Amino acid sequence: MNEDTHITLTIPNTIDIASIVGARDELLRLIEDSFSARITVRDNTVDIIGDPVEIQSLTSLFGMLIKAADDDEKPDCSSVRHAIDLLKTGEYAPSVLHDDAILTYHGRTIRPKTAGQKRYIDAIRSHTITFGIGPAGTGKTYLAMAMAVAALKRKEVGRIILTRPVVEAGENLGFLPGTLEEKIDPYIRPLYDALFDMMDNNHVAQLVEDGVIEIVPLAFMRGRTLNDSFIILDEAQNTSPEQMKMFLTRLGFGATMVITGDITQLDLPHGISGLKQVRSILEGIEDIAFCDFSGSDVVRHSLVASIVSAYEKDEAKRLEKA
Repeated sequence: MNEDTHITLTIPNTIDIASIVGARDELLRLIEDSFSARITVRDNTVDIIGDPVEIQSLTSLFGMLIKAADDDEKPDCSSVRHAIDLLKTGEYAPSVLHDDAILTYHGRTIRPKTAGQKRYIDAIRSHTITFGIGPAGTGKTYLAMAMAVAALKRKEVGRIILTRPVVEAGENLGFLPGTLEEKIDPYIRPLYDALFDMMDNNHVAQLVEDGVIEIVPLAFMRGRTLNDSFIILDEAQNTSPEQMKMFLTRLGFGATMVITGDITQLDLPHGISGLKQVRSILEGIEDIAFCDFSGSDVVRHSLVASIVSAYEKDEAKRLEKA
């Protein structure tokens, strides 16, 4: 039986202890509930007594919190919970994710927060085509967008192309009232919202006007060859197999493609989802990656993760009965 280990961590005087333990000690209570070690925080020191393995994990966790506070970031319950999950699984140290800064805008850094997100980001970096498949709130589109903006800023690509299938309108845009921009705006607005989180609004507008950023319905992609571009297909579960093939064959030289979707949220009136079918056709081909997200990768409100988990359990039950 291992004897308890005792260590003392010192928090720099420049850091407010409240940023480490959280408002009303909420972060500290979350950590204490997740580990059996005894943790005592007084003044600028953290005393930890417990199993050597837990001591190692807690040292890593508090080190991440101290570094985040030193970078003027504010750790919250969600980020601490994800860090604890990482330590429990042992796939990545929290510091590996914290150091993976994809993009910084107005002092806010976008980085992967879960093991699934880290695998996804690494896949995009090392593959020409990457599929991100999983539930809402896992950051599939948001992280792909951040990678695209970062690639554009580094001049690794000359333009960003963002597209979605406009299934709700049957892609028969001519029958909708208003100009083309007014017709497609409700369907592409989420893509703009993500962009405005990463770039100045006026700058986005100028890049769109100059054609450096294109946000278009999938139906408008036919017949094009996209070179020197970072291309994102969002809501890909709503593509038909023919549309998916059409999109993938737009790939040109110097291009990167990311396809995101949630196969549990189909809006197709009938037929087979191109996203469901494509895996059986393309999986195993070199330079194409498939990344699966789960409820543990949800980074929205904690209640969203609970909702996703409840639906996953319900789906599993129905499959068992079938």
